[in-house]
Amino acid sequence: MKNDAHDVSRRDFLRRMGIGVGTAVTAMVLDPFEGMAETGRKKKRNGVGQTPDSEPLHPSAGMTYRIQHGTGDRVSLLGYGMMRLPSRDRQIDQDMVNQEVDYALEHGVNYFDTSPGYHGGRSEVAMGIALSRHPRDKYLVATKMSNFNRNDWTLERSKQMYEGSFRKLQVEVIDYYLLHSVAGSMDELRGRFLDNGVLDFLLEERKAGRIRNLGFSHHGDVRVFDHLLSMQDEVHWDFVQIQMNYLDWRHGKSSRNTDAEYLYNKLDKLGIQAVIMEPLRGGRLANLPDEAAKELRERRPDDSIASWAFRWVGSHPNVLTALSGMTTMEVLKENVRTFSPLDPCNADENALLERVADSVAGFPTVPCTACNYCMPCPYGVDIPGNFAYYNKAVDNHLLPLPDKSAPEYAERARQFAEGYRQTLPEAAWATKCADCEACLSKCPQKIRIPNQLGRIVELTRKRR
Repeated sequence: MKNDAHDVSRRDFLRRMGIGVGTAVTAMVLDPFEGMAETGRKKKRNGVGQTPDSEPLHPSAGMTYRIQHGTGDRVSLLGYGMMRLPSRDRQIDQDMVNQEVDYALEHGVNYFDTSPGYHGGRSEVAMGIALSRHPRDKYLVATKMSNFNRNDWTLERSKQMYEGSFRKLQVEVIDYYLLHSVAGSMDELRGRFLDNGVLDFLLEERKAGRIRNLGFSHHGDVRVFDHLLSMQDEVHWDFVQIQMNYLDWRHGKSSRNTDAEYLYNKLDKLGIQAVIMEPLRGGRLANLPDEAAKELRERRPDDSIASWAFRWVGSHPNVLTALSGMTTMEVLKENVRTFSPLDPCNADENALLERVADSVAGFPTVPCTACNYCMPCPYGVDIPGNFAYYNKAVDNHLLPLPDKSAPEYAERARQFAEGYRQTLPEAAWATKCADCEACLSKCPQKIRIPNQLGRIVELTRKRR
Protein backbone atom coordinates (compact mmCIF):
# COMPACT_ATOMS: atom_id res chain seq x y z
CA MET A 1 0.00 0.00 0.00
CA LYS A 2 1.33 3.42 -0.87
CA ASN A 3 2.41 5.70 1.94
CA ASP A 4 0.75 8.98 0.93
CA ALA A 5 -1.75 11.41 2.42
CA HIS A 6 -4.70 9.18 1.51
CA ASP A 7 -3.32 6.01 3.04
CA VAL A 8 -4.69 4.49 6.24
CA SER A 9 -2.33 1.83 7.55
CA ARG A 10 -3.89 -1.57 8.11
CA ARG A 11 -2.94 -1.71 11.79
CA ASP A 12 -4.13 1.86 12.45
CA PHE A 13 -7.34 1.19 10.53
CA LEU A 14 -8.12 -1.82 12.72
CA ARG A 15 -7.05 -0.07 15.91
CA ARG A 16 -9.46 2.81 15.24
CA MET A 17 -12.27 0.35 14.67
CA GLY A 18 -11.52 -1.60 17.81
CA ILE A 19 -11.02 -4.79 15.76
CA GLY A 20 -8.21 -7.26 16.25
CA VAL A 21 -5.70 -7.58 13.44
CA GLY A 22 -6.29 -11.32 13.31
CA THR A 23 -9.93 -10.90 12.28
CA ALA A 24 -9.22 -8.74 9.26
CA VAL A 25 -8.96 -10.44 5.88
CA THR A 26 -9.65 -7.61 3.45
CA ALA A 27 -7.20 -4.99 2.21
CA MET A 28 -8.19 -1.37 1.71
CA VAL A 29 -6.78 0.16 -1.47
CA LEU A 30 -6.87 3.86 -2.23
CA ASP A 31 -5.21 4.13 -5.65
CA PRO A 32 -7.81 3.32 -8.34
CA PHE A 33 -7.09 0.38 -10.67
CA GLU A 34 -3.32 0.38 -10.00
CA GLY A 35 -2.00 -3.15 -10.27
CA MET A 36 -5.34 -4.52 -11.43
CA ALA A 37 -3.85 -6.22 -14.47
CA GLU A 38 -1.11 -8.00 -12.54
CA THR A 39 -3.51 -9.27 -9.89
CA GLY A 40 -5.96 -10.33 -12.56
CA ARG A 41 -3.40 -12.37 -14.52
CA LYS A 42 -2.77 -14.45 -11.42
CA LYS A 43 -6.37 -15.21 -10.40
CA LYS A 44 -8.81 -13.98 -13.02
CA ARG A 45 -11.39 -16.16 -14.73
CA ASN A 46 -11.32 -13.78 -17.69
CA GLY A 47 -9.87 -10.43 -18.60
CA VAL A 48 -12.85 -8.18 -18.00
CA GLY A 49 -11.89 -5.21 -15.83
CA GLN A 50 -8.25 -6.28 -15.73
CA THR A 51 -6.52 -5.16 -18.92
CA PRO A 52 -2.78 -4.40 -18.73
CA ASP A 53 -3.26 -0.80 -19.84
CA SER A 54 -5.83 0.12 -17.18
CA GLU A 55 -5.25 3.65 -15.94
CA PRO A 56 -7.03 5.71 -13.28
CA LEU A 57 -10.03 7.53 -14.71
CA HIS A 58 -9.16 10.52 -12.58
CA PRO A 59 -5.54 10.99 -11.46
CA SER A 60 -6.48 12.62 -8.16
CA ALA A 61 -9.28 10.23 -7.25
CA GLY A 62 -9.25 9.26 -3.59
CA MET A 63 -11.90 6.53 -3.65
CA THR A 64 -11.37 3.70 -1.18
CA TYR A 65 -11.10 0.22 -2.74
CA ARG A 66 -11.25 -3.34 -1.48
CA ILE A 67 -9.60 -6.39 -3.05
CA GLN A 68 -11.95 -9.20 -4.09
CA HIS A 69 -10.31 -12.42 -2.92
CA GLY A 70 -10.97 -14.67 -5.90
CA THR A 71 -10.63 -12.52 -9.01
CA GLY A 72 -8.39 -9.83 -7.56
CA ASP A 73 -10.77 -7.04 -8.59
CA ARG A 74 -10.26 -3.68 -6.96
CA VAL A 75 -13.81 -2.82 -6.04
CA SER A 76 -14.90 0.66 -5.00
CA LEU A 77 -16.13 0.60 -1.41
CA LEU A 78 -19.04 2.75 -2.60
CA GLY A 79 -21.24 0.81 -4.99
CA TYR A 80 -23.89 2.35 -7.24
CA GLY A 81 -27.25 0.64 -6.59
CA MET A 82 -29.60 1.07 -9.55
CA MET A 83 -32.89 0.15 -7.87
CA ARG A 84 -34.02 3.77 -7.49
CA LEU A 85 -32.94 5.59 -10.64
CA PRO A 86 -33.80 9.24 -11.40
CA SER A 87 -37.12 9.42 -13.18
CA ARG A 88 -39.22 11.93 -15.07
CA ASP A 89 -42.89 11.47 -15.90
CA ARG A 90 -42.69 7.96 -14.41
CA GLN A 91 -39.95 6.98 -16.85
CA ILE A 92 -36.24 6.56 -16.16
CA ASP A 93 -34.43 9.80 -16.99
CA GLN A 94 -31.69 8.31 -19.16
CA ASP A 95 -29.86 11.59 -19.60
CA MET A 96 -29.57 12.00 -15.84
CA VAL A 97 -28.55 8.35 -15.41
CA ASN A 98 -25.79 8.92 -17.97
CA GLN A 99 -24.59 12.03 -16.16
CA GLU A 100 -24.52 10.28 -12.79
CA VAL A 101 -22.74 7.21 -14.17
CA ASP A 102 -20.16 9.47 -15.85
CA TYR A 103 -19.55 11.31 -12.58
CA ALA A 104 -19.37 8.07 -10.58
CA LEU A 105 -16.82 6.52 -12.93
CA GLU A 106 -14.76 9.69 -13.07
CA HIS A 107 -14.55 9.70 -9.29
CA GLY A 108 -13.64 6.07 -8.83
CA VAL A 109 -16.97 4.25 -8.38
CA ASN A 110 -16.72 1.07 -10.43
CA TYR A 111 -19.33 -1.34 -8.98
CA PHE A 112 -22.84 -1.06 -10.48
CA ASP A 113 -25.65 -3.23 -9.15
CA THR A 114 -28.99 -3.89 -10.84
CA SER A 115 -31.62 -6.60 -11.38
CA PRO A 116 -34.25 -7.66 -13.92
CA GLY A 117 -36.75 -6.78 -11.18
CA TYR A 118 -35.78 -3.12 -10.82
CA HIS A 119 -37.93 -0.52 -12.55
CA GLY A 120 -39.94 -3.29 -14.20
CA GLY A 121 -36.84 -4.58 -16.00
CA ARG A 122 -35.84 -1.15 -17.31
CA SER A 123 -32.97 -0.66 -14.86
CA GLU A 124 -30.76 -3.16 -16.68
CA VAL A 125 -31.49 -1.39 -19.98
CA ALA A 126 -30.65 2.03 -18.54
CA MET A 127 -27.50 0.69 -16.93
CA GLY A 128 -26.41 -0.93 -20.19
CA ILE A 129 -26.91 2.30 -22.12
CA ALA A 130 -25.01 4.38 -19.57
CA LEU A 131 -22.09 2.03 -19.01
CA SER A 132 -21.58 0.86 -22.60
CA ARG A 133 -20.42 4.41 -23.44
CA HIS A 134 -17.26 3.66 -21.41
CA PRO A 135 -14.43 1.11 -21.80
CA ARG A 136 -15.54 -2.27 -20.45
CA ASP A 137 -12.52 -2.61 -18.18
CA LYS A 138 -13.54 0.50 -16.20
CA TYR A 139 -16.63 -0.95 -14.52
CA LEU A 140 -17.93 -4.05 -12.77
CA VAL A 141 -21.49 -5.21 -13.47
CA ALA A 142 -23.65 -6.95 -10.87
CA THR A 143 -27.10 -8.34 -11.61
CA LYS A 144 -29.35 -11.12 -10.36
CA MET A 145 -31.53 -14.16 -11.00
CA SER A 146 -34.79 -12.47 -10.00
CA ASN A 147 -37.11 -15.39 -10.71
CA PHE A 148 -39.65 -14.48 -8.04
CA ASN A 149 -42.72 -15.50 -10.04
CA ARG A 150 -43.46 -19.21 -9.82
CA ASN A 151 -43.85 -19.27 -13.60
CA ASP A 152 -40.15 -18.36 -13.81
CA TRP A 153 -38.97 -21.19 -11.58
CA THR A 154 -38.34 -23.57 -14.47
CA LEU A 155 -34.80 -23.91 -15.75
CA GLU A 156 -35.90 -22.75 -19.20
CA ARG A 157 -37.56 -19.56 -17.95
CA SER A 158 -34.67 -18.83 -15.60
CA LYS A 159 -32.21 -19.23 -18.47
CA GLN A 160 -34.26 -16.78 -20.51
CA MET A 161 -34.02 -14.22 -17.70
CA TYR A 162 -30.29 -14.82 -17.42
CA GLU A 163 -29.66 -14.42 -21.16
CA GLY A 164 -31.85 -11.33 -21.20
CA SER A 165 -29.56 -9.64 -18.68
CA PHE A 166 -26.60 -9.92 -21.07
CA ARG A 167 -28.56 -8.29 -23.88
CA LYS A 168 -29.93 -5.49 -21.74
CA LEU A 169 -26.60 -4.78 -20.08
CA GLN A 170 -24.74 -5.00 -23.40
CA VAL A 171 -22.02 -7.22 -21.94
CA GLU A 172 -20.54 -10.61 -22.72
CA VAL A 173 -19.52 -11.32 -19.13
CA ILE A 174 -21.27 -10.53 -15.84
CA ASP A 175 -18.79 -9.73 -13.10
CA TYR A 176 -21.02 -10.40 -10.07
CA TYR A 177 -24.15 -12.55 -10.35
CA LEU A 178 -26.53 -13.27 -7.49
CA LEU A 179 -29.36 -15.58 -6.58
CA HIS A 180 -31.76 -12.76 -5.78
CA SER A 181 -33.46 -12.47 -2.40
CA VAL A 182 -33.19 -15.96 -0.97
CA ALA A 183 -35.66 -15.37 1.79
CA GLY A 184 -39.02 -17.03 2.17
CA SER A 185 -38.40 -20.67 3.07
CA MET A 186 -36.40 -23.77 2.31
CA ASP A 187 -39.18 -24.90 -0.04
CA GLU A 188 -38.87 -21.65 -2.00
CA LEU A 189 -35.09 -21.99 -2.14
CA ARG A 190 -35.37 -25.51 -3.52
CA GLY A 191 -38.06 -24.50 -6.01
CA ARG A 192 -36.26 -21.43 -7.35
CA PHE A 193 -32.65 -22.58 -7.41
CA LEU A 194 -31.86 -26.11 -6.28
CA ASP A 195 -34.30 -28.76 -7.49
CA ASN A 196 -34.77 -27.13 -10.91
CA GLY A 197 -31.06 -27.13 -11.77
CA VAL A 198 -30.66 -23.34 -11.82
CA LEU A 199 -27.76 -23.28 -9.36
CA ASP A 200 -26.02 -26.09 -11.23
CA PHE A 201 -26.46 -24.12 -14.46
CA LEU A 202 -24.98 -20.97 -12.92
CA LEU A 203 -22.02 -22.90 -11.55
CA GLU A 204 -21.30 -24.14 -15.07
CA GLU A 205 -21.61 -20.58 -16.37
CA ARG A 206 -19.07 -19.43 -13.81
CA LYS A 207 -16.77 -22.29 -14.82
CA ALA A 208 -17.14 -21.20 -18.46
CA GLY A 209 -16.25 -17.62 -17.56
CA ARG A 210 -19.55 -15.91 -18.41
CA ILE A 211 -19.98 -15.27 -14.67
CA ARG A 212 -16.87 -14.14 -12.82
CA ASN A 213 -18.21 -14.14 -9.25
CA LEU A 214 -21.29 -15.97 -7.96
CA GLY A 215 -23.18 -15.13 -4.78
CA PHE A 216 -26.62 -14.60 -3.31
CA SER A 217 -28.56 -11.84 -1.59
CA HIS A 218 -30.27 -12.64 1.70
CA HIS A 219 -33.36 -10.91 3.06
CA GLY A 220 -35.25 -13.27 5.32
CA ASP A 221 -35.17 -16.69 6.92
CA VAL A 222 -31.80 -17.21 8.60
CA ARG A 223 -32.18 -20.97 8.12
CA VAL A 224 -31.93 -20.44 4.36
CA PHE A 225 -28.81 -18.31 4.89
CA ASP A 226 -27.21 -20.99 7.04
CA HIS A 227 -28.10 -23.74 4.59
CA LEU A 228 -26.53 -21.93 1.64
CA LEU A 229 -23.35 -21.29 3.61
CA SER A 230 -23.23 -24.97 4.56
CA MET A 231 -22.79 -25.59 0.82
CA GLN A 232 -19.60 -23.50 0.68
CA ASP A 233 -17.24 -26.44 0.15
CA GLU A 234 -19.32 -27.49 -2.83
CA VAL A 235 -20.37 -24.14 -4.30
CA HIS A 236 -17.57 -21.76 -3.25
CA TRP A 237 -19.63 -18.58 -2.94
CA ASP A 238 -17.50 -15.64 -4.05
CA PHE A 239 -19.54 -13.06 -2.09
CA VAL A 240 -22.86 -12.69 -0.27
CA GLN A 241 -25.11 -9.62 -0.15
CA ILE A 242 -26.72 -8.83 3.19
CA GLN A 243 -28.68 -5.99 4.75
CA MET A 244 -26.41 -4.35 7.31
CA ASN A 245 -26.39 -1.04 9.13
CA TYR A 246 -25.76 0.11 12.66
CA LEU A 247 -29.44 -0.28 13.56
CA ASP A 248 -29.84 -3.82 12.17
CA TRP A 249 -26.50 -4.84 13.68
CA ARG A 250 -28.21 -5.80 16.94
CA HIS A 251 -31.81 -4.77 16.31
CA GLY A 252 -32.56 -6.69 13.12
CA LYS A 253 -34.53 -9.53 14.62
CA SER A 254 -38.04 -10.34 13.52
CA SER A 255 -39.98 -13.59 13.43
CA ARG A 256 -37.88 -14.79 10.50
CA ASN A 257 -34.70 -12.74 10.36
CA THR A 258 -31.71 -12.24 12.61
CA ASP A 259 -29.26 -9.52 13.54
CA ALA A 260 -26.80 -8.30 10.91
CA GLU A 261 -24.02 -8.97 13.41
CA TYR A 262 -24.67 -12.70 13.05
CA LEU A 263 -24.79 -12.57 9.24
CA TYR A 264 -21.61 -10.54 8.90
CA ASN A 265 -19.60 -12.51 11.45
CA LYS A 266 -20.54 -15.82 9.89
CA LEU A 267 -19.40 -14.61 6.47
CA ASP A 268 -16.21 -13.23 7.98
CA LYS A 269 -15.47 -16.54 9.68
CA LEU A 270 -15.85 -18.39 6.36
CA GLY A 271 -13.78 -15.82 4.47
CA ILE A 272 -16.70 -14.82 2.23
CA GLN A 273 -16.81 -11.09 1.52
CA ALA A 274 -20.01 -9.15 2.12
CA VAL A 275 -21.74 -6.76 -0.24
CA ILE A 276 -23.95 -4.45 1.81
CA MET A 277 -27.45 -3.33 0.91
CA GLU A 278 -29.60 -0.86 2.84
CA PRO A 279 -26.74 0.84 4.72
CA LEU A 280 -29.22 3.65 5.47
CA ARG A 281 -32.11 1.30 6.34
CA GLY A 282 -34.26 2.64 3.50
CA GLY A 283 -33.26 6.24 4.31
CA ARG A 284 -34.20 5.97 7.98
CA LEU A 285 -30.62 6.49 9.16
CA ALA A 286 -30.37 9.68 7.14
CA ASN A 287 -33.39 11.09 9.00
CA LEU A 288 -32.80 10.39 12.65
CA PRO A 289 -34.85 11.79 15.53
CA ASP A 290 -33.83 15.33 16.34
CA GLU A 291 -32.05 14.45 19.58
CA ALA A 292 -29.87 11.77 17.97
CA ALA A 293 -29.15 13.90 14.90
CA LYS A 294 -28.07 16.79 17.13
CA GLU A 295 -25.51 14.61 18.90
CA LEU A 296 -23.99 13.40 15.62
CA ARG A 297 -23.81 16.94 14.21
CA GLU A 298 -22.08 18.19 17.33
CA ARG A 299 -19.45 15.48 16.94
CA ARG A 300 -18.82 16.10 13.20
CA PRO A 301 -20.42 19.42 12.20
CA ASP A 302 -19.35 19.23 8.54
CA ASP A 303 -20.72 15.73 7.93
CA SER A 304 -24.21 14.67 6.96
CA ILE A 305 -26.21 12.30 9.14
CA ALA A 306 -26.14 9.74 6.31
CA SER A 307 -22.33 9.79 6.17
CA TRP A 308 -22.19 8.28 9.67
CA ALA A 309 -24.06 5.20 8.49
CA PHE A 310 -21.81 4.80 5.44
CA ARG A 311 -18.65 5.25 7.50
CA TRP A 312 -19.87 2.65 9.99
CA VAL A 313 -20.50 0.08 7.26
CA GLY A 314 -17.23 0.83 5.47
CA SER A 315 -15.28 0.43 8.71
CA HIS A 316 -15.88 -3.33 8.63
CA PRO A 317 -12.94 -4.90 6.79
CA ASN A 318 -14.85 -7.85 5.31
CA VAL A 319 -17.19 -5.51 3.41
CA LEU A 320 -16.40 -5.55 -0.30
CA THR A 321 -18.72 -2.69 -1.26
CA ALA A 322 -21.68 -0.81 0.19
CA LEU A 323 -24.55 -0.10 -2.20
CA SER A 324 -26.32 3.23 -2.31
CA GLY A 325 -29.32 4.10 -4.47
CA MET A 326 -28.12 7.55 -5.54
CA THR A 327 -31.17 9.05 -7.22
CA THR A 328 -29.80 12.59 -7.38
CA MET A 329 -26.44 14.05 -8.32
CA GLU A 330 -26.31 15.80 -4.95
CA VAL A 331 -26.52 12.50 -3.08
CA LEU A 332 -23.97 10.90 -5.41
CA LYS A 333 -21.46 13.69 -4.82
CA GLU A 334 -21.96 13.57 -1.06
CA ASN A 335 -21.45 9.80 -0.95
CA VAL A 336 -18.35 10.01 -3.13
CA ARG A 337 -16.90 12.52 -0.66
CA THR A 338 -17.60 10.16 2.24
CA PHE A 339 -15.63 7.34 0.62
CA SER A 340 -12.83 9.44 -0.91
CA PRO A 341 -11.14 8.28 1.18
CA LEU A 342 -13.06 6.55 3.94
CA ASP A 343 -12.46 7.86 7.44
CA PRO A 344 -13.23 4.75 9.53
CA CYS A 345 -15.29 5.10 12.69
CA ASN A 346 -13.19 4.96 15.82
CA ALA A 347 -14.14 3.15 19.02
CA ASP A 348 -15.85 6.20 20.55
CA GLU A 349 -17.91 6.77 17.40
CA ASN A 350 -18.93 3.12 17.28
CA ALA A 351 -20.11 3.39 20.86
CA LEU A 352 -22.08 6.54 20.02
CA LEU A 353 -23.82 4.85 17.09
CA GLU A 354 -24.64 1.88 19.28
CA ARG A 355 -26.39 4.22 21.72
CA VAL A 356 -28.24 5.89 18.83
CA ALA A 357 -29.38 2.48 17.58
CA ASP A 358 -30.62 1.51 21.04
CA SER A 359 -32.64 4.72 21.32
CA VAL A 360 -34.11 4.48 17.81
CA ALA A 361 -35.04 0.81 18.26
CA GLY A 362 -36.95 1.42 21.47
CA PHE A 363 -40.47 1.18 19.99
CA PRO A 364 -41.02 -1.25 17.09
CA THR A 365 -41.11 0.26 13.63
CA VAL A 366 -42.12 -1.36 10.35
CA PRO A 367 -38.92 -2.81 8.77
CA CYS A 368 -39.77 -1.31 5.35
CA THR A 369 -36.77 -0.29 3.23
CA ALA A 370 -38.84 1.51 0.56
CA CYS A 371 -37.70 -0.95 -2.11
CA ASN A 372 -41.12 -0.54 -3.79
CA TYR A 373 -41.34 -4.22 -4.73
CA CYS A 374 -44.89 -4.14 -3.31
CA MET A 375 -45.93 -1.32 -5.64
CA PRO A 376 -48.13 -0.48 -7.36
CA CYS A 377 -50.95 -1.46 -5.03
CA PRO A 378 -54.09 -2.49 -6.97
CA TYR A 379 -56.12 -0.19 -4.72
CA GLY A 380 -53.77 2.79 -4.82
CA VAL A 381 -52.31 2.56 -1.31
CA ASP A 382 -48.87 4.15 -1.04
CA ILE A 383 -47.49 1.32 1.07
CA PRO A 384 -43.92 2.64 1.55
CA GLY A 385 -45.28 6.15 2.13
CA ASN A 386 -47.60 4.95 4.89
CA PHE A 387 -44.81 3.07 6.62
CA ALA A 388 -42.37 5.97 6.24
CA TYR A 389 -44.80 8.31 8.01
CA TYR A 390 -45.47 5.76 10.75
CA ASN A 391 -41.75 5.16 11.33
CA LYS A 392 -41.05 8.89 11.42
CA ALA A 393 -43.70 9.28 14.10
CA VAL A 394 -41.94 6.58 16.12
CA ASP A 395 -38.52 8.16 15.65
CA ASN A 396 -39.81 11.58 16.75
CA HIS A 397 -41.45 10.04 19.83
CA LEU A 398 -44.98 10.87 18.70
CA LEU A 399 -45.67 7.13 18.91
CA PRO A 400 -46.40 5.17 20.97
CA LEU A 401 -49.36 7.20 22.16
CA PRO A 402 -49.63 7.52 25.93
CA ASP A 403 -52.49 6.03 27.88
CA LYS A 404 -55.82 7.64 27.00
CA SER A 405 -56.09 9.05 30.50
CA ALA A 406 -52.83 10.98 30.13
CA PRO A 407 -53.15 14.77 29.59
CA GLU A 408 -51.09 14.72 26.38
CA TYR A 409 -52.96 11.82 24.74
CA ALA A 410 -55.49 13.88 22.78
CA GLU A 411 -52.91 16.36 21.48
CA ARG A 412 -50.45 13.74 20.31
CA ALA A 413 -53.22 11.70 18.72
CA ARG A 414 -54.38 14.81 16.85
CA GLN A 415 -50.83 15.58 15.69
CA PHE A 416 -50.42 12.07 14.32
CA ALA A 417 -53.69 12.11 12.40
CA GLU A 418 -53.28 15.63 11.03
CA GLY A 419 -49.68 15.01 9.99
CA TYR A 420 -50.76 11.82 8.25
CA ARG A 421 -53.46 13.57 6.24
CA GLN A 422 -51.06 16.35 5.26
CA THR A 423 -48.32 13.92 4.23
CA LEU A 424 -50.31 11.53 2.06
CA PRO A 425 -53.14 12.17 -0.42
CA GLU A 426 -56.41 10.51 0.54
CA ALA A 427 -56.20 8.09 -2.39
CA ALA A 428 -53.00 6.66 -0.89
CA TRP A 429 -54.27 6.20 2.70
CA ALA A 430 -54.12 2.88 4.50
CA THR A 431 -57.91 2.87 4.64
CA LYS A 432 -57.92 2.02 0.92
CA CYS A 433 -56.32 -1.37 1.62
CA ALA A 434 -58.71 -4.17 0.60
CA ASP A 435 -56.61 -6.90 2.23
CA CYS A 436 -56.09 -8.56 -1.16
CA GLU A 437 -52.61 -9.70 -0.06
CA ALA A 438 -51.13 -9.13 -3.52
CA CYS A 439 -48.21 -7.40 -1.80
CA LEU A 440 -47.25 -10.19 0.56
CA SER A 441 -45.29 -12.39 -1.82
CA LYS A 442 -43.42 -9.37 -3.20
CA CYS A 443 -41.97 -8.06 0.07
CA PRO A 444 -38.37 -9.20 0.65
CA GLN A 445 -38.67 -8.21 4.33
CA LYS A 446 -41.71 -10.52 4.71
CA ILE A 447 -43.73 -7.74 6.32
CA ARG A 448 -47.36 -8.60 6.98
CA ILE A 449 -48.33 -5.50 5.06
CA PRO A 450 -52.15 -5.55 5.50
CA ASN A 451 -51.73 -6.10 9.24
CA GLN A 452 -49.31 -3.19 9.55
CA LEU A 453 -51.58 -0.95 7.48
CA GLY A 454 -54.39 -1.92 9.81
CA ARG A 455 -52.45 -0.42 12.73
CA ILE A 456 -52.29 2.88 10.87
CA VAL A 457 -56.01 2.68 10.06
CA GLU A 458 -56.80 2.28 13.72
CA LEU A 459 -54.61 5.22 14.70
CA THR A 460 -56.22 7.53 12.14
CA ARG A 461 -59.77 6.29 12.45
CA LYS A 462 -59.92 7.21 16.11
CA ARG A 463 -58.99 10.76 15.27
CA ARG A 464 -61.84 11.42 12.80
